[in-house]
Amino acid sequence: MKHALSILVLGITATFSNAQSSFKIVSNFKIASTGGWDYIAVQPNSNRLFVSHGAQVNVLDKTTGDSLGIIPNTIGVHGIAFVTALNKGYTSNGKLNNVTVFDLQTLAIKDSIPTGQNPDAIFYDTYSKRIVTCNGRSKDVTFIDPATDKVVATVAVGGKPETAVSNGSGKIFVNVEDKNEIVVINTTTMQAEAHWSLLPGEAPTGLVIDTKTNRLFAACGDNKLLMVVDAAKGTIIDKLPIGDGCDGAGFDAALKNIYTSNGDGTLTIIHEDTKDKFTVTATVATKKGARTMTVDEATHKLYLPAAELEASKGSGRPKMIPGTFQVLVLDKE
Repeated sequence: MKHALSILVLGITATFSNAQSSFKIVSNFKIASTGGWDYIAVQPNSNRLFVSHGAQVNVLDKTTGDSLGIIPNTIGVHGIAFVTALNKGYTSNGKLNNVTVFDLQTLAIKDSIPTGQNPDAIFYDTYSKRIVTCNGRSKDVTFIDPATDKVVATVAVGGKPETAVSNGSGKIFVNVEDKNEIVVINTTTMQAEAHWSLLPGEAPTGLVIDTKTNRLFAACGDNKLLMVVDAAKGTIIDKLPIGDGCDGAGFDAALKNIYTSNGDGTLTIIHEDTKDKFTVTATVATKKGARTMTVDEATHKLYLPAAELEASKGSGRPKMIPGTFQVLVLDKE
């Protein structure tokens, strides 16, 4: 019995250690096109990585970095979303105030859909079966029916929506950057039904959710905090230190890891020990300006877009050196 108990304890320890292991850069995919960048996304159940970049989306093999094509004329593109069942993809085009619809198999453009002003983050909510865009300049959220590619609702949130997530059962949670709060949208009524303060967290950017523990993780870029929020009550459970200049977050449900990509050139890794206990387990060096990210839950790899940057002048964001755009690939050590 003691022998069996020892094996059980060893197994638990090994699993915990594996979840806690740190990450390192294992690949660097170079992309020759010009322009800035924002979000990056792995297409589910595929080998394709979609990278927003200036006026187009670059599609790469997520293993080798080889180019698989582009989606052109997505000027000011921020993000990419997928509706696999309908063989459709969507990009949010900030400078065009619209969404591009493309064929997931061929990458051919099929349509464009007007949204609010400066659509930023975009995702597909499987519960409401709607494409959701966060429109920074018009301070609202657009809901699109992918079956018809028509706008079915626009919901005002009272401030600049940065990104949003779904709990998979009828609620959308929106980080409102200039109000330091999360706004809750009911997808049945299409109404904003709650405003939750994130203070002392300021300027929330990245947002992810653990739907099993019902916990939201809001990365606040201005004061280097990750705020943990009860998604049922809006109460703050914890706050944890992260790097400076965070603009993106990721969550790996299998590893129970929360990640923040920080513009200061670091990745913060936080482990969800229990639904109310969290531990910062590592700070990994990445590249200055690598402020957004995505998690490939099939492989547990992380992808962060970045570039070489000019020397900083003043308080503005430093400019990228033309021709140096790249995607950092991080894997467990």
